[in-house]
Amino acid sequence: MDEKSHYSRLLIALLMVLCFGVIVLQYICPTSDCQLLHLASLSSRLGSRARGDRVNGAGAGDPYSSEDGALVRFVPRFNFTTKDLDRAVDFNIKGNDVIVFLHIQKTGGTTFGRHLVRNIQLERPCECHAGQKKCTCYRPGKRDTWLFSRFSTGWSCGLHADWTELTSCVPSFMGNRESQERLRTPRNYYYITILRDPVWRYLSEWRHVQRGATWKASKHMCDGRLPTLSELPNCYSGDDWSGCSLEEFMVCPYNLANNRQTRMLADLSLVGCYNLSIMNESQRWAMLLESAKRNLRNMAFFGLTEYQRKTQYLFEHTFRLSFIAPFTQLNGTRAASVEVEPETQRRIRELNQWDVELYEYARDLFLQRFQYARQQERREARQRRLEERRKLRAKVKSWWGVTGKTVFKPTKEPPMTEQSPIFSEEKQTDAGQTLESEKEGQVEDNWLVEDDRETILDYLENVEQWR
Repeated sequence: MDEKSHYSRLLIALLMVLCFGVIVLQYICPTSDCQLLHLASLSSRLGSRARGDRVNGAGAGDPYSSEDGALVRFVPRFNFTTKDLDRAVDFNIKGNDVIVFLHIQKTGGTTFGRHLVRNIQLERPCECHAGQKKCTCYRPGKRDTWLFSRFSTGWSCGLHADWTELTSCVPSFMGNRESQERLRTPRNYYYITILRDPVWRYLSEWRHVQRGATWKASKHMCDGRLPTLSELPNCYSGDDWSGCSLEEFMVCPYNLANNRQTRMLADLSLVGCYNLSIMNESQRWAMLLESAKRNLRNMAFFGLTEYQRKTQYLFEHTFRLSFIAPFTQLNGTRAASVEVEPETQRRIRELNQWDVELYEYARDLFLQRFQYARQQERREARQRRLEERRKLRAKVKSWWGVTGKTVFKPTKEPPMTEQSPIFSEEKQTDAGQTLESEKEGQVEDNWLVEDDRETILDYLENVEQWR
């Protein structure tokens, strides 16, 4: 009987503990989804943090290193000037400045374009209505747009207009919309774009064309004229190229998908636009590549599809604007679902050799800009801490000065000797003041040592992230 009562008391105790645990869980995590996923997400966070500790060292917990650990493996290949890396511009949304988005096909530009009109914290947010493709993005207190993009002004310079078209079209287009008073005020145009890994961008465009996309409405305007049919022939004879195989897509020599990013970022006027008879192919593409690199380097901002969080950070850092919701890295694209043999991937890279070289250059510049911006951010934070310490140090000095003062009133006293008690007291006072001075010096030294230690730690942290 005693044994049965013992087991029953133990069972009751276990049930009470279980009920208590359920109550605590309900209090901490009331929703059912949270209850089911809380432990899994906690373990994944702990696991990723542990991996970050092993990889990043001093940079553990960095939210930007979780994309693919690019900074850990990143070794700079190109030398850029401080002007190339420092891209914080004085964008005046209340003035006349305009952001111009160069949208290259299949780079994630649609998603980024929606971020621009729906996801930025603004004094006067863009007005977007259901069923309408375009949003109204006016400046505060003005009926004047600050954004030139597909989702604000539409394809006003042509469908997926390239750098050559935009730079000649946007100023005149914006000028026609403004009054004469505003035309006298200088306007800054800040060009931005998004790039993507050439192989996956190419596959994504093939899948899009396979579904019936043609982009026949693109103008390809250059030097004031449209290209002739002989300069820019079609790869298909019907209304579209739907159902084409990847092999058919790759063998067409006129396919504009080949090296699209290089061509759309370059100044086509340098090579005679679409007239291929002016120079040989290798010379033509070499000039286009250098032009694309130069334009990309001089753009206010560009992002990479493969680095969504870093793209968001650099845009916010460049324009001093903040997004409401964070960017998400989506890997489940249609191109990612395509199983491509290594040999086919190699052929795609050969077809897009200039895009491959441009992307490697852009990725290097992008990650160096990100690294530079983060270092600048840490330096500013450290400078703020040092200013706070200096203020605190001044308070400590004033405190020591007040407590260490001794006031003497001049009186007529007999001459003092070393044996007199007053001389002895004065000697002790001098010794006390000397001791306090030494303490003050020790406090000063401790501040300096701590500052030096902070600088060394910051340097070591940067070195770790460059490895």
